Amino acid sequence: MPTRSSIEAGDLARRLLVFARRAFPLLICCLLASTFAFAQQHGGGEANLVLPDLDQAKFLGDVGGRALLMIGLLVGVLGLIFGLVIYKHLQNLPVHSSMLEISELIYETCKTYLFTQGKFLMILEIFIGLVIIFYFGFLQHMELYKVAIILFFSLVGIGGSYMVAWFGIRVNTFANSRTAFASLRGKPFPCYAIPLQAGMSIGMLLISVELLIMLCILLFIPGEYAGPCFIGFAIGESLGAAALRVAGGIFTKIADIGS
Repeated sequence: MPTRSSIEAGDLARRLLVFARRAFPLLICCLLASTFAFAQQHGGGEANLVLPDLDQAKFLGDVGGRALLMIGLLVGVLGLIFGLVIYKHLQNLPVHSSMLEISELIYETCKTYLFTQGKFLMILEIFIGLVIIFYFGFLQHMELYKVAIILFFSLVGIGGSYMVAWFGIRVNTFANSRTAFASLRGKPFPCYAIPLQAGMSIGMLLISVELLIMLCILLFIPGEYAGPCFIGFAIGESLGAAALRVAGGIFTKIADIGS
């Protein structure tokens, strides 16, 4: 028998799909209009960025720019480890079996939304990809391989946003049930600390993933290709974050219903 949360979830999914069908034509018209408006600005922008030799700049005496950014890679990895350590800590906190069952039910419902959002993002990426090809390939007369790089890194940006959204929903479902169980003891600190740790874990993972991707572009991609990589990643990451924000709102609504 369908639960109240599953009925609400199905209703929200139908509304989302109806909105997407109605919004697509307007979105495409706006994007095409913007491409024509900025078509005369050939030669500028992030897509035409060429990075210089990073070791031309010296820091802290004789430390080259490349070596300094390599340290940034270590910082990004440490951030990922921090997020995963908090994840395991929250997972291992004591929780009542009934509360755990409810949080797992909420997570399964949110997974359904993530799959739906993933399909929605792929459809949206097709339209955005056509605009990218039209603008950079035909209006800006950019080389075909650079347009392909922009398209590829737009997918990388979407993948990063999608992964962080999935991680955030999983961590939040852990935190909800563990906080509810901790509140039974009548001590206020765990009710504050557990959600705080969950937010720190999600925020650190988000920052670390974006930092690592951008540092990899700076360090391991030839300078003349850095511009297309950055603009593609920015398009994909912004697109993914905007669309998956709907999933965050849905998660909050379902969590309220579950509680």
